[in-house]
Amino acid sequence: MIRRIWHGWTTPDNADRYFSVLSGTVIPGIKDLSIPGFLGIDVLRRELADEVEFATIMTFSSLDDVVVFQGPDYARSHVPAAARDLLSRWDEMATHYEVMTLPTPAEP
Repeated sequence: MIRRIWHGWTTPDNADRYFSVLSGTVIPGIKDLSIPGFLGIDVLRRELADEVEFATIMTFSSLDDVVVFQGPDYARSHVPAAARDLLSRWDEMATHYEVMTLPTPAEP
């Protein structure tokens, strides 16, 4: 299992709009691709002194599935124009990690 991690930063004024674009357009567009081995995406948000950081963590079955999603230059970030308009800066490259352990269910 592979986790693809990427970060983008917005101004506080653009943070909610960026999340709306991400959750309303970008993520549904990724899901609509029906990428084999795409297992999901998590979005994290962190308020900083003068900006808001977002991190996305995509989960894939294998690195080959990441290549299907992004192409041979699979580490390169893809940031749609609507997102670029709201971000102050972003990672040009995503990082990829092999998952070595899986979470255990919480006890009731």
